[in-house]
Amino acid sequence: MSRMSAIDTAALPGDTEFDRGTAVTGDPGEPGRYHADLDGGWRIGGGINGGLLLATAARALSHELGAGSGHSDPYSISGYYLSAARPGPATLRTEVVRRGRTVSNGQVSLTQAAQDGTVTERLRALATYGDLDRLTQDVRTSAAPPEMPPPDRCVGADQAPPEFLAQADLLHRLDLRLDPACVGWALGAPSGNGTIRGWLRLADGRRPDPLALLLAVDALPPVTFDLGMLGWTPTLELTVHVRAKPAPGWLLVSHSTRNVAGGYLEEDAEVWDSAGRLVAQSRQLAAVPRP
Repeated sequence: MSRMSAIDTAALPGDTEFDRGTAVTGDPGEPGRYHADLDGGWRIGGGINGGLLLATAARALSHELGAGSGHSDPYSISGYYLSAARPGPATLRTEVVRRGRTVSNGQVSLTQAAQDGTVTERLRALATYGDLDRLTQDVRTSAAPPEMPPPDRCVGADQAPPEFLAQADLLHRLDLRLDPACVGWALGAPSGNGTIRGWLRLADGRRPDPLALLLAVDALPPVTFDLGMLGWTPTLELTVHVRAKPAPGWLLVSHSTRNVAGGYLEEDAEVWDSAGRLVAQSRQLAAVPRP
């Protein structure tokens, strides 16, 4: 697909903003315990972005499940957001539920302590891990990426309304180009279709990998914007299926919803890589913005 053929030759995973933002350090005195420092530069609305938080938890599980079995890639991970995470230190405790020959299962809990010593759980996740390099290349799918203008003909996130930029620090870490057909909300004319699409890559040029896909599924403006409901849309639960390691280059991300009821909505996401492959899918339950 020529429109997605640009190859990103920039930063490999390592010492990049995303890697620092999701870094975890093992506790030598307690196996399965890790420490992280959540960076305020990944905030959106009332807390740290849910995708970044899930990627941090997934990194701890990658260390835990990858040791010995080589199952270091998330195949499926479901995270429950119990409270809004704040910038600062966090503790992650992992548990190996099962080690298998092809896949392993684990869970992780991320907590933060207040100055008075009170510990609050922010996220709890259960996941299936394996080795994406071992998956067969036999892909049978009816899925096709949505039609999109090339990135240079899309709308940069820097053109979003100032009130949105003021509560979305993470946009400075992303290179996000939205489909012009999906940005009517920024001009006070949302389409009402409940769809937002865009091209995405990390601003510092870091190549995408399975952990970065966990951020990608939650990086676009919420689909409620396209329904005329602006404001923070907190995630309650997010499940991501990682289908393959993405090729270098732009990711095409599409979000949509079909049902808003009782103050909650589902948000479905698809992520396509520069080779035209569907590399990640997700569904989350979120609360609609408060008036």
